[in-house]
Amino acid sequence: MILQSKSYENTDRSTSKHRLRYHMHLFGPAWLTMMADMDAASTISAAEVGATFKYGLIWFMMLLVIPLFFIQEAAGRIGIVTQQGLGSVIRKNYSKSTALVLTIPMVITDVITYIAEYAGIAIGLKIFGISPFISLPVVFVLHILLITKRKYAQFEKLLLAISGVLIATFVITLIFRGIKPYSPIYVLPSTSFFFMLAVTVGAVVMPFMLFFQASAAGEKVSSAREHLGEEGETYLKRRALSFSKKETLIGAIVTEILMVVVEMVATGIDPSDNLMSPKELSMILSSIAGPFSPYIFGIGLAAAGFLALVVVSLGSAWGFVEAANIPKDKTWIVYVLESLPAVFIPMIFSSDLINFMLNLMVIFVFVLIGPGIMVGVISSSKKIMGEYASNKKWKAFYWASLSFVLIFGFMALKSL
Repeated sequence: MILQSKSYENTDRSTSKHRLRYHMHLFGPAWLTMMADMDAASTISAAEVGATFKYGLIWFMMLLVIPLFFIQEAAGRIGIVTQQGLGSVIRKNYSKSTALVLTIPMVITDVITYIAEYAGIAIGLKIFGISPFISLPVVFVLHILLITKRKYAQFEKLLLAISGVLIATFVITLIFRGIKPYSPIYVLPSTSFFFMLAVTVGAVVMPFMLFFQASAAGEKVSSAREHLGEEGETYLKRRALSFSKKETLIGAIVTEILMVVVEMVATGIDPSDNLMSPKELSMILSSIAGPFSPYIFGIGLAAAGFLALVVVSLGSAWGFVEAANIPKDKTWIVYVLESLPAVFIPMIFSSDLINFMLNLMVIFVFVLIGPGIMVGVISSSKKIMGEYASNKKWKAFYWASLSFVLIFGFMALKSL
């Protein structure tokens, strides 16, 4: 509960303590979306970039803060204003078939994403000597129990703690590695160069992020709605929108910095080395960053995989059940059906798994087209968003951001 009454709101609204309570209550959806963006597949992709180009794509990764912010800000704003998930908003304002057409491709690619996340978790824990035949079934059970037995507000705190572990481990690994005198700017017009740019773009803006942030932000605001009068609800919505915008921007900056950190950590790795081999990865990190670095990096990789696993499954399942108008108490079926097949594939690693991940990042760009266009249309609709619809300037930034992301996907199409 945020407020007890209108009188409380009126007397305490201007105090810093009251604002802090608001911020602490509203904090979470945008930040977790950004941190889940730094998942196991993105981590491996950033490492491949570092191994191939050293610090050369730092400039591009930081540039991606702009499209990441504007695209995700719109998704969060839709959730806060409508207090519904993106799937529900599309279904109610357009049609059920439209919602399903935009949601099902995301669900399919998310099943593939689970494979990447479980693979990352398996690699991280294998560094500690834990077999995937033990770690992955345990992680699967923990994942399912967490999202089916707990309400979002209850396990959000755990995910926030995991995000802290994720940040700390990657930064500490870089400290062990040390900063090298490489140029942060590298441009070489070639098929492989543009492919890696598309991989980097695909690793930053993923379809599930739109659905998760809209649903989680809407649920956050909706949870306080019953305790507020009309005036209090209006104030809450405005505060939530303002805070979500700031949280999204900070999260976008932090997640791109993390991508840069992993890129910097991976300099000195031979591009031909197999980063999907726990033994080889451990030897590589030990040689360039000291004997403790593999374990620290392994914790970070496992944390990144698990955080993303939860967020992706929530975003995917929420989006599908909202679009299909399925009761939310049936969501657990989607969780299990999506996740279960993905547990077994990473148990036997393939030498082509890195290429699989890199190609997946590019495919995400194309799956983003439908939901991305719809988010732009909805966030600009005065009928749906009322006074919170995007103005001309904000619309220009949004469509420019989405176009920027899609262009690189098409540029890499010939490389797939």
